[in-house]
Amino acid sequence: MRREFSAGAVVVRRLRGRWWLAAIRPGGKPEGIWALPKGQIAPGESAEATAVREVAEETGVEGALERKLGDIRYVYTWQGERVFKVVSFFLLRYRRGRIDDLPPEHRHEVTEARWIPLDEASDYLTYKSEREIALKAAAAL
Repeated sequence: MRREFSAGAVVVRRLRGRWWLAAIRPGGKPEGIWALPKGQIAPGESAEATAVREVAEETGVEGALERKLGDIRYVYTWQGERVFKVVSFFLLRYRRGRIDDLPPEHRHEVTEARWIPLDEASDYLTYKSEREIALKAAAAL
């Protein structure tokens, strides 16, 4: 079975007395799918560096690395081949940038990026494992 390793993040900011996280609507997915930014770890790149890079590419904002939140593991099928995937997630704090102001070369990957209230992440995020990662982020704050 082929293996893939990716990294992503919960990037948070405090606004009007409330914590918010950056979520994405991935390109090519049905309307209503919301997820955390993530992507494959490039050769020679650390998981932490990948998480920071993917946040910038997929949300338009930059974040400062705080800590690791955990890993999620799953199996999926791609072109008839089963793939075992591990995604490491990190907590990042917003530093600068405008949400959804994406580099043009990455716009095809993300239909929309937006800030959502961290305490409502379970209502927005589609994937159970990512909802659990968002809960870990809230507990870490």
